[in-house]
Amino acid sequence: MSLATLAHRHPRVVDWGIRIDRFPAAGWLALQFAALAPTWAWMLRRMVDGSDDPLGLLALVALAALAWQCRGELRAAPRLGWLALAGTGTLAATMLRTGLGSLPALPPLAAGLLAVLSLAAGLMAFLPRRVAAVPVAGLAVLALPLLSSLQFYAGYPLRVVTAEASRWLLAPGFEVVREGSTLLIDGRMVIVDAPCSGVQMVWLGYFTACAVALWARRADRGFLARLPLVGLAVLAGNIVRNSVLIACEGAGHPLAPWAHNALGLAVLALVCSAIARLMARERSRAGLDFVMRPVPGLITTQGGRRVDTAH
Repeated sequence: MSLATLAHRHPRVVDWGIRIDRFPAAGWLALQFAALAPTWAWMLRRMVDGSDDPLGLLALVALAALAWQCRGELRAAPRLGWLALAGTGTLAATMLRTGLGSLPALPPLAAGLLAVLSLAAGLMAFLPRRVAAVPVAGLAVLALPLLSSLQFYAGYPLRVVTAEASRWLLAPGFEVVREGSTLLIDGRMVIVDAPCSGVQMVWLGYFTACAVALWARRADRGFLARLPLVGLAVLAGNIVRNSVLIACEGAGHPLAPWAHNALGLAVLALVCSAIARLMARERSRAGLDFVMRPVPGLITTQGGRRVDTAH
Protein backbone atom coordinates (compact mmCIF):
# COMPACT_ATOMS: atom_id res chain seq x y z
CA MET A 1 0.00 0.00 0.00
CA SER A 2 1.42 3.37 -1.02
CA LEU A 3 1.71 6.29 1.35
CA ALA A 4 -0.93 8.22 -0.61
CA THR A 5 -3.39 5.32 -0.37
CA LEU A 6 -2.68 4.93 3.36
CA ALA A 7 -3.25 8.64 3.91
CA HIS A 8 -6.53 8.47 1.99
CA ARG A 9 -7.89 5.37 3.76
CA HIS A 10 -6.48 5.99 7.25
CA PRO A 11 -5.91 9.72 7.72
CA ARG A 12 -5.88 9.44 11.52
CA VAL A 13 -3.06 6.87 11.44
CA VAL A 14 -0.95 9.16 9.26
CA ASP A 15 -1.80 12.14 11.46
CA TRP A 16 -0.68 10.30 14.60
CA GLY A 17 2.49 9.18 12.83
CA ILE A 18 3.31 12.80 12.00
CA ARG A 19 2.63 13.86 15.59
CA ILE A 20 4.90 11.13 16.95
CA ASP A 21 7.67 12.07 14.52
CA ARG A 22 7.41 15.72 15.59
CA PHE A 23 7.25 14.94 19.29
CA PRO A 24 10.07 16.95 20.92
CA ALA A 25 13.22 15.20 22.10
CA ALA A 26 12.75 16.43 25.66
CA GLY A 27 9.33 14.77 25.72
CA TRP A 28 10.70 11.40 24.55
CA LEU A 29 13.50 11.49 27.10
CA ALA A 30 11.15 12.56 29.89
CA LEU A 31 8.82 9.65 29.09
CA GLN A 32 11.72 7.21 29.09
CA PHE A 33 13.07 8.63 32.35
CA ALA A 34 9.62 8.23 33.94
CA ALA A 35 9.32 4.64 32.69
CA LEU A 36 12.60 3.80 34.40
CA ALA A 37 11.51 5.32 37.73
CA PRO A 38 11.98 2.04 39.71
CA THR A 39 15.65 2.02 38.73
CA TRP A 40 16.16 5.62 39.87
CA ALA A 41 14.42 4.86 43.17
CA TRP A 42 16.72 1.88 43.77
CA MET A 43 19.81 3.95 42.93
CA LEU A 44 18.69 6.69 45.30
CA ARG A 45 18.16 4.20 48.13
CA ARG A 46 21.65 2.77 47.60
CA MET A 47 23.17 6.24 47.82
CA VAL A 48 21.15 7.37 50.83
CA ASP A 49 21.52 4.27 53.02
CA GLY A 50 25.31 4.38 52.81
CA SER A 51 25.71 1.04 51.02
CA ASP A 52 27.55 2.75 48.18
CA ASP A 53 29.41 5.98 47.46
CA PRO A 54 27.35 8.70 45.72
CA LEU A 55 29.93 9.20 42.97
CA GLY A 56 27.36 8.13 40.38
CA LEU A 57 25.74 11.55 40.76
CA LEU A 58 28.77 13.05 39.00
CA ALA A 59 28.13 10.85 35.96
CA LEU A 60 24.44 11.81 35.90
CA VAL A 61 25.38 15.50 36.11
CA ALA A 62 27.83 15.02 33.23
CA LEU A 63 25.13 13.40 31.07
CA ALA A 64 22.68 16.18 31.93
CA ALA A 65 25.33 18.79 31.08
CA LEU A 66 25.95 17.09 27.72
CA ALA A 67 22.24 17.12 26.88
CA TRP A 68 21.98 20.77 27.92
CA GLN A 69 25.03 21.77 25.91
CA CYS A 70 23.60 20.08 22.80
CA ARG A 71 20.03 21.29 23.36
CA GLY A 72 20.14 23.49 20.25
CA GLU A 73 21.44 20.61 18.10
CA LEU A 74 19.03 17.87 19.16
CA ARG A 75 17.60 16.07 16.16
CA ALA A 76 14.00 16.88 15.21
CA ALA A 77 13.61 13.31 13.93
CA PRO A 78 15.36 10.69 16.08
CA ARG A 79 17.66 8.03 14.68
CA LEU A 80 15.35 5.04 14.57
CA GLY A 81 17.98 2.41 15.36
CA TRP A 82 18.96 4.08 18.63
CA LEU A 83 15.31 4.81 19.43
CA ALA A 84 14.39 1.16 18.91
CA LEU A 85 17.24 0.09 21.22
CA ALA A 86 16.09 2.59 23.84
CA GLY A 87 12.49 1.41 23.69
CA THR A 88 13.37 -2.29 23.74
CA GLY A 89 15.85 -1.86 26.58
CA THR A 90 13.44 0.23 28.65
CA LEU A 91 10.69 -2.35 28.22
CA ALA A 92 13.06 -5.22 29.08
CA ALA A 93 14.48 -3.44 32.14
CA THR A 94 10.98 -2.71 33.43
CA MET A 95 9.59 -6.20 32.89
CA LEU A 96 12.65 -8.20 33.94
CA ARG A 97 13.10 -6.21 37.12
CA THR A 98 10.25 -8.15 38.75
CA GLY A 99 10.39 -11.26 36.56
CA LEU A 100 8.38 -12.20 33.50
CA GLY A 101 6.47 -15.47 33.42
CA SER A 102 8.92 -18.31 33.93
CA LEU A 103 11.89 -15.95 33.66
CA PRO A 104 13.41 -15.05 37.04
CA ALA A 105 13.79 -11.44 38.04
CA LEU A 106 17.13 -9.85 37.24
CA PRO A 107 19.33 -8.74 40.13
CA PRO A 108 18.83 -5.01 40.78
CA LEU A 109 22.31 -4.13 39.49
CA ALA A 110 21.77 -6.06 36.24
CA ALA A 111 18.36 -4.46 35.73
CA GLY A 112 19.90 -1.08 36.50
CA LEU A 113 22.65 -1.68 33.95
CA LEU A 114 20.05 -2.45 31.29
CA ALA A 115 18.11 0.67 32.29
CA VAL A 116 21.02 3.12 32.12
CA LEU A 117 22.22 1.70 28.80
CA SER A 118 18.69 2.16 27.46
CA LEU A 119 18.76 5.77 28.63
CA ALA A 120 22.10 6.24 26.87
CA ALA A 121 20.56 4.84 23.66
CA GLY A 122 17.66 7.26 24.05
CA LEU A 123 20.10 10.15 24.31
CA MET A 124 22.04 8.95 21.26
CA ALA A 125 18.81 8.89 19.24
CA PHE A 126 18.59 12.68 19.51
CA LEU A 127 22.18 13.84 20.01
CA PRO A 128 24.09 15.04 16.93
CA ARG A 129 26.24 12.52 15.09
CA ARG A 130 29.45 14.17 16.25
CA VAL A 131 28.81 12.91 19.80
CA ALA A 132 30.51 9.54 20.35
CA ALA A 133 28.32 6.73 21.68
CA VAL A 134 30.85 4.80 23.80
CA PRO A 135 31.70 7.66 26.25
CA VAL A 136 27.97 8.34 26.68
CA ALA A 137 27.40 4.66 27.49
CA GLY A 138 30.42 4.76 29.81
CA LEU A 139 29.00 7.67 31.81
CA ALA A 140 25.65 5.89 32.01
CA VAL A 141 27.31 2.78 33.47
CA LEU A 142 29.34 4.88 35.91
CA ALA A 143 26.10 6.44 37.15
CA LEU A 144 25.18 3.11 38.74
CA PRO A 145 25.98 2.52 42.43
CA LEU A 146 28.59 -0.11 41.65
CA LEU A 147 31.61 0.80 43.78
CA SER A 148 30.70 -1.63 46.55
CA SER A 149 30.19 -4.40 43.98
CA LEU A 150 33.53 -3.58 42.36
CA GLN A 151 35.18 -3.68 45.76
CA PHE A 152 33.62 -7.07 46.49
CA TYR A 153 34.53 -8.73 43.18
CA ALA A 154 37.66 -6.87 42.04
CA GLY A 155 39.02 -5.39 45.25
CA TYR A 156 41.06 -8.37 46.43
CA PRO A 157 42.69 -9.14 43.02
CA LEU A 158 43.64 -5.47 42.73
CA ARG A 159 45.13 -5.53 46.24
CA VAL A 160 47.21 -8.61 45.39
CA VAL A 161 48.49 -7.03 42.16
CA THR A 162 49.32 -3.83 44.03
CA ALA A 163 51.09 -5.70 46.83
CA GLU A 164 53.18 -7.73 44.39
CA ALA A 165 54.16 -4.66 42.36
CA SER A 166 55.07 -2.82 45.57
CA ARG A 167 57.17 -5.80 46.71
CA TRP A 168 59.04 -5.73 43.42
CA LEU A 169 59.64 -1.97 43.64
CA LEU A 170 60.78 -2.05 47.28
CA ALA A 171 62.91 -5.20 47.05
CA PRO A 172 66.19 -3.33 46.28
CA GLY A 173 66.01 -1.34 49.53
CA PHE A 174 64.07 -3.61 51.87
CA GLU A 175 63.66 -7.24 52.75
CA VAL A 176 60.10 -7.83 51.54
CA VAL A 177 57.97 -10.98 51.56
CA ARG A 178 54.40 -11.07 50.27
CA GLU A 179 51.62 -13.42 51.29
CA GLY A 180 48.30 -12.65 49.66
CA SER A 181 47.72 -8.92 50.08
CA THR A 182 49.98 -8.71 53.13
CA LEU A 183 53.63 -7.64 53.04
CA LEU A 184 56.29 -8.40 55.62
CA ILE A 185 58.82 -5.62 55.17
CA ASP A 186 61.94 -5.66 57.35
CA GLY A 187 60.02 -7.59 60.00
CA ARG A 188 57.01 -5.24 59.98
CA MET A 189 53.66 -6.50 58.71
CA VAL A 190 51.82 -4.14 56.35
CA ILE A 191 48.37 -5.02 55.03
CA VAL A 192 47.14 -3.66 51.69
CA ASP A 193 43.54 -3.20 52.81
CA ALA A 194 40.33 -2.44 50.90
CA PRO A 195 40.83 1.35 50.58
CA CYS A 196 44.23 0.63 48.99
CA SER A 197 42.69 -1.45 46.18
CA GLY A 198 42.25 1.68 44.07
CA VAL A 199 38.59 1.05 43.16
CA GLN A 200 37.66 4.70 43.63
CA MET A 201 40.66 5.73 41.54
CA VAL A 202 39.44 3.36 38.82
CA TRP A 203 36.01 5.00 38.85
CA LEU A 204 37.40 8.55 38.77
CA GLY A 205 39.92 7.64 36.07
CA TYR A 206 37.30 6.26 33.70
CA PHE A 207 34.91 9.10 34.53
CA THR A 208 37.63 11.57 33.54
CA ALA A 209 38.26 9.61 30.32
CA CYS A 210 34.57 9.65 29.30
CA ALA A 211 33.96 13.29 30.23
CA VAL A 212 37.10 14.64 28.52
CA ALA A 213 36.50 12.49 25.42
CA LEU A 214 33.06 14.05 25.02
CA TRP A 215 34.43 17.54 25.65
CA ALA A 216 37.21 17.00 23.10
CA ARG A 217 34.76 15.41 20.62
CA ARG A 218 36.81 12.23 20.53
CA ALA A 219 35.45 9.62 18.12
CA ASP A 220 34.55 6.15 19.37
CA ARG A 221 37.56 4.56 17.67
CA GLY A 222 40.02 6.98 19.24
CA PHE A 223 38.37 6.65 22.63
CA LEU A 224 38.50 2.85 22.59
CA ALA A 225 42.13 2.89 21.43
CA ARG A 226 43.09 4.95 24.48
CA LEU A 227 41.13 2.97 27.08
CA PRO A 228 43.93 0.43 27.79
CA LEU A 229 46.26 3.34 28.59
CA VAL A 230 43.65 4.70 31.00
CA GLY A 231 43.68 1.40 32.91
CA LEU A 232 47.48 1.35 32.98
CA ALA A 233 47.61 4.92 34.29
CA VAL A 234 45.21 4.11 37.11
CA LEU A 235 47.07 0.92 38.04
CA ALA A 236 50.47 2.68 37.96
CA GLY A 237 49.19 5.54 40.13
CA ASN A 238 47.76 3.19 42.72
CA ILE A 239 50.98 1.14 42.82
CA VAL A 240 53.12 4.26 43.32
CA ARG A 241 50.85 5.56 46.08
CA ASN A 242 50.86 2.25 47.94
CA SER A 243 54.59 1.75 47.49
CA VAL A 244 55.34 5.12 49.12
CA LEU A 245 53.00 4.36 52.01
CA ILE A 246 54.42 0.86 52.50
CA ALA A 247 57.99 2.14 52.36
CA CYS A 248 57.22 4.66 55.09
CA GLU A 249 55.57 1.94 57.19
CA GLY A 250 58.49 -0.43 56.66
CA ALA A 251 61.00 2.25 57.61
CA GLY A 252 59.15 2.81 60.87
CA HIS A 253 57.92 6.28 59.90
CA PRO A 254 54.24 5.92 59.01
CA LEU A 255 52.63 9.01 57.55
CA ALA A 256 50.19 11.02 59.62
CA PRO A 257 46.53 10.71 58.53
CA TRP A 258 46.55 14.13 56.88
CA ALA A 259 49.75 13.31 54.96
CA HIS A 260 48.28 9.93 53.96
CA ASN A 261 45.20 11.66 52.53
CA ALA A 262 47.26 14.41 50.89
CA LEU A 263 49.43 11.83 49.12
CA GLY A 264 46.35 10.00 47.85
CA LEU A 265 44.77 13.20 46.53
CA ALA A 266 48.01 14.28 44.87
CA VAL A 267 48.44 10.95 43.06
CA LEU A 268 44.77 10.97 42.06
CA ALA A 269 45.14 14.46 40.63
CA LEU A 270 48.22 13.41 38.65
CA VAL A 271 46.50 10.30 37.28
CA CYS A 272 43.34 12.16 36.25
CA SER A 273 45.42 14.94 34.68
CA ALA A 274 47.39 12.39 32.65
CA ILE A 275 44.16 10.71 31.51
CA ALA A 276 42.63 14.07 30.55
CA ARG A 277 45.72 14.98 28.55
CA LEU A 278 45.67 11.57 26.87
CA MET A 279 42.03 11.94 25.82
CA ALA A 280 42.27 15.59 24.78
CA ARG A 281 45.45 15.63 22.74
CA GLU A 282 45.37 15.35 18.98
CA ARG A 283 47.86 13.34 16.99
CA SER A 284 50.44 15.70 15.56
CA ARG A 285 50.14 16.15 11.82
CA ALA A 286 52.96 18.66 11.43
CA GLY A 287 55.20 16.27 9.55
CA LEU A 288 52.39 15.13 7.27
CA ASP A 289 51.34 18.71 6.57
CA PHE A 290 54.95 19.58 5.72
CA VAL A 291 55.14 16.75 3.20
CA MET A 292 51.73 17.36 1.60
CA ARG A 293 51.78 21.17 1.47
CA PRO A 294 53.84 22.48 -1.51
CA VAL A 295 56.42 25.07 -0.55
CA PRO A 296 57.82 27.37 -3.26
CA GLY A 297 61.39 26.52 -4.17
CA LEU A 298 61.26 22.92 -2.96
CA ILE A 299 61.13 19.71 -4.96
CA THR A 300 58.05 17.58 -4.26
CA THR A 301 56.57 14.54 -5.94
CA GLN A 302 53.26 14.26 -7.75
CA GLY A 303 52.13 11.04 -9.32
CA GLY A 304 55.63 9.58 -9.10
CA ARG A 305 57.18 12.52 -11.05
CA ARG A 306 59.55 15.11 -9.60
CA VAL A 307 58.18 18.64 -9.93
CA ASP A 308 59.94 21.89 -9.15
CA THR A 309 57.31 23.93 -7.29
CA ALA A 310 59.27 27.15 -7.79
CA HIS A 311 57.99 27.41 -11.38
